[in-house]
Amino acid sequence: MVLGNILVTGSSGLIGAEVVEFFANRGYRIFGIDNNMREKFFGINGSTKNNLERLKNKYDNYEHFNIDIRNRFEIDEIIKSINPLAIVHTAAQPSHDKAASIPFLDFEVNAMGTLNLLEAVRKHCKESPFIHLSTNKVYGDRPNLVDLVELETRWEYKGDLYQKGIDENMSIDNCTHSLFGVSKASSDLMVQEYGRYFSMPTCCLRGGCLTGPSHSGVELHGFLNYLIRCNLKDKEYTIFGYKGKQVRDNIHSYDVARFINEFIKSPKKAAVYNIGGGYKNSISLTESISKIESITNKKMVTNYSEISRIGDHICYYSNLEKIKADYPSWDLTKTLDDIFFDVYKAINLEK
Repeated sequence: MVLGNILVTGSSGLIGAEVVEFFANRGYRIFGIDNNMREKFFGINGSTKNNLERLKNKYDNYEHFNIDIRNRFEIDEIIKSINPLAIVHTAAQPSHDKAASIPFLDFEVNAMGTLNLLEAVRKHCKESPFIHLSTNKVYGDRPNLVDLVELETRWEYKGDLYQKGIDENMSIDNCTHSLFGVSKASSDLMVQEYGRYFSMPTCCLRGGCLTGPSHSGVELHGFLNYLIRCNLKDKEYTIFGYKGKQVRDNIHSYDVARFINEFIKSPKKAAVYNIGGGYKNSISLTESISKIESITNKKMVTNYSEISRIGDHICYYSNLEKIKADYPSWDLTKTLDDIFFDVYKAINLEK
């Protein structure tokens, strides 16, 4: 029995493909939108074609649309025709660094594409939950103003934020975001506004380091996947600034899909959540290199650049108190070790 229609944008990407599998396995009919623009952004190594072929071959209840979310007319027609019971919006220009070289395209995809979807949903299925994959980059580099302490292998928060992390009250103003951060902040605010102004069930998920075996990691996006690829393929990895001690919290794409399911079952209006691995899944770049070297028994080939990425976080991990309070049945199921092994195994199988 088909339980209903779910629309997933960016359906061949890391989170999109995970969401497709999660709900397809549970009997929903899934409609995916993805035109593999990731290959245009990052070249053949960033292509999501393999994910698409896998989904099409595996699931009879998956239907794919090769269209661009910037196409307002086609987006409207699709949402009108399928009347989805939920919309999971993961499509984006995802790179902090790439945006500077393609500012119009970055903003059109991230901001205008999101607006096209929201307006079509408002017109045709206003009560359907709209889940938007936002980013912690909406906070810009403001987390760098938090008191930090330098340890041997990582930076760490001092005081009240130690082991708690950044919560949703962090300001997004008066800081450097990168153009990507600005376009994502625009879409984030628009999703919230449709929730409040039009009383629609919407959710912004401000992700930490989202990762998993389906990631097509490249230097400009997909840190952990790209790091492991470099190790396995004996490729030089460049460390950009902060002595390699910059910290990220990693969350497996499966745990993101699990939360999306919880939100669809019990939606809220204009919800905003930081979602990531939290302190227990936080790890520095230096520590990540050591961990993958211990798994593969291969030394990383690294190069150090004193120039840090503009607007980059020195230390970031998510405070998960709000998301767990609102959805107490959700928690992380994948540890850092699980994440590293899952990504390692997936890349190793590509050889």
